[in-house]
Amino acid sequence: MGKPTAATHWFNPSRLKTRHLLLLMHLEEQGSVLRAAEAARMTQPAASKLLAEMEGLLGVSLFDRHARGVEPTWYGQVLIRRARTALLEIGRAQEEIAALRDGRMGQASIGTVVNPGTNLVPQAVAEVKREHPDILVRIEMDYSRPLVAKLLDGQLDLVIGRIMDPQGGVDLEFEPLAEEPHSVIVRSGHPLDGRARVRHGELAPYGWILPPPDSVLRSRLETMFLEHGLLGAHNTIETSSLPVMINLLRVSDLLTALPVESVAPYVQAQQLSVLPLELGVGMESFGIIRRRGHLLSPAAERVLEALRATARRLYPGAGLQQDRSIP
Repeated sequence: MGKPTAATHWFNPSRLKTRHLLLLMHLEEQGSVLRAAEAARMTQPAASKLLAEMEGLLGVSLFDRHARGVEPTWYGQVLIRRARTALLEIGRAQEEIAALRDGRMGQASIGTVVNPGTNLVPQAVAEVKREHPDILVRIEMDYSRPLVAKLLDGQLDLVIGRIMDPQGGVDLEFEPLAEEPHSVIVRSGHPLDGRARVRHGELAPYGWILPPPDSVLRSRLETMFLEHGLLGAHNTIETSSLPVMINLLRVSDLLTALPVESVAPYVQAQQLSVLPLELGVGMESFGIIRRRGHLLSPAAERVLEALRATARRLYPGAGLQQDRSIP
């Protein structure tokens, strides 16, 4: 592992060039100076010289050299993460300049968890597109952890989700919107549908559609299963796709836990039903997450305004608290 020099090392970041950052990405991907040089279309001596320049400028070792190739040190991992963001920002800047030059407002990339992805985000984006049809909006639905990681990497402009890990929190701003209790959802006509009351024990004979094992919701559901002795939870299907969940429910007696709002149209159409059971499983408030101090593009700024306005209509009791730091 590379160590900092004993004396304070003065570093001028302007001396790092784009070619340094590009080589850094190739070194991480290839794990070899020779293969990284080939990917960067330069000779191995030239690549070795660029790497030595970076380490000289920073005063630390960025990669450990071994017989199998190279591996980033802790210092290298920090620079790789920041370099990836910087290169993404340069690419986004080029796209924004081209859009503005052509009289367009550019594009915005949004990540969202399921519940706001079925009401808040579609309504806000529809409002934006009515006023600015030339804005390109990209929407990605996933769980909060991977979305926030992409936000920190610069792949997303905004995330509607939760802060699940304190790591990286100092780089984020959070505007809480609403809480998200979960209910048991089944198909209409399910053997448990139509009951005045359902108890946890009555869920045991049925299989479950569950989120992936690394999600917080999965952990809380499994805790609930243990507390109530639901052996039927061993009969499971794992997916993070809402359309897959809905279609599985409609053709089986499977159960799943979702916010009622996320399947409201299917409940109103009498295709799905909500069981009368206090499941005891919920998630923390979701909200709008941004990178602290990051200047949004005109398109992303317009999407942010629309999200806030739509949230005030959908969640009147919540109230937005702008620019809240993550402790």
